[in-house]
Amino acid sequence: MAIVNRLTVDGRDYFLPDPVSELKGKILEAIKAGGGYVNIPPLRGGPGVDILFSPGMPVTWSQFEVGDATGQGDDPSDDATDYGL
Repeated sequence: MAIVNRLTVDGRDYFLPDPVSELKGKILEAIKAGGGYVNIPPLRGGPGVDILFSPGMPVTWSQFEVGDATGQGDDPSDDATDYGL
């Protein structure tokens, strides 16, 4: 299982790997300064995206766990072969 963070800025979602504490600090500093650009890194490779954060802008964070790429959970009872399928 991996932890993925979702940053929602003005209705747009950005998915980020852990840890995000440094990024949260940069966003907070930009807002406290009256506005500023912060680079949001990509979930996978690439340059990311620069977002202009300003006071009053709607920003929310959420965090969730995602499974492996096969879609199989850790619970062996979830395996379809256990049911003869």
